[in-house]
Amino acid sequence: MIKNDIKSTFGGSMRLTAFLRLICVGTVMLVPGLAAAELQWNFKPANTEIGVAVHDLHSLVMWIIVLIAIVVFGAMFYAIVKHRKSAGHQAHQFHENTTIEIVWTVVPVFILVGMAFPATKALLELRDSSAPDMTIKATGYQWKWGYDYLDEGISFYSTLSTPREQIEGDTEKGENYLLEVDNPVVVPVGKKVRILTTANDVLHAWYVPELTVKQDAIPGFIRDTWFRAEKTGTFRGQCAELCGKEHGFMPIVVNVVSEDEYKIWVAEQKSRVAARN
Repeated sequence: MIKNDIKSTFGGSMRLTAFLRLICVGTVMLVPGLAAAELQWNFKPANTEIGVAVHDLHSLVMWIIVLIAIVVFGAMFYAIVKHRKSAGHQAHQFHENTTIEIVWTVVPVFILVGMAFPATKALLELRDSSAPDMTIKATGYQWKWGYDYLDEGISFYSTLSTPREQIEGDTEKGENYLLEVDNPVVVPVGKKVRILTTANDVLHAWYVPELTVKQDAIPGFIRDTWFRAEKTGTFRGQCAELCGKEHGFMPIVVNVVSEDEYKIWVAEQKSRVAARN
C-alpha cells in the first residue's frame, strides 16, 4: 500500500528508482565531506556575561523556529500525501473558519510575547553603559582606529600590521591574516569598559563579536557601548560598516590582561608620552 502510494506520488517505478539512487549518491558524497570538515555550528564562545545571555536567547529562538517549522511542514506534507487526488480525495471549498483564524492569530501572539521578555531584558542590559570602571574613545578613520583613554590620558592609533607581502599573495598568509594590528587596545579583566564611538570621515562600526560589542561610529556624533571581559586573552574584530576601499583593512584587537599587567602597560604608555614631549 505504502509502496503504491510512493509510486503514485513520483509517477511510476522508473522515476522512483532514479529518485532513490539520487538520494543514495548524494548521501555517499556528503557524509565523508561532513566527517572530514571541522564544522562550527554556532557562534564563538562569548567572553562576557551579557554575551552568554545573548547566545542563550539566540538558541531559544532558534529551537522555537525549528519547532514551528516541524509543525507547519509536517501538517503540509501530511495534507499533500493523504489528500492527493490519486488517493481518491476531492477538493473541498471552505472559507471563514472563525476557530482556525482565532487560533492562528492568538498562538503567534503568545509566542512573540514569550520571546519579547528575555529579548527586552538582554537589550536593556546591552544599552546600560552607566557606572563604567574606565572609558575609551574609539574614533574611526579611513582606514584605522584612534583610541583615547580618557581616564589615563593615553592616545594612540591602531593600524593593520599584516605584511603587504601576504596581502599581495607573495607569501603564505599568517594565522591572524587581516586581524592583527600594531597597537591593540589593552583593558583589565573583570572591569566594565565603556566605549565611546565616533568617526572622523565616514560611517564606521566598532565590532568585536566575542566581547558582544557592535556600535556604529558616526561623524559628528558620540555613541556608546560597553563590555566586561570575564577572562584574559586576545579578541579580534573588524569594522562592520562599508567605509571605503580599505574597509577590510581596519581590524580591532583587544588584549584583556590582569590588573597588574594593565598597570604596567599604562605606565609604559605614559613614559612614551613623556619621552615624546
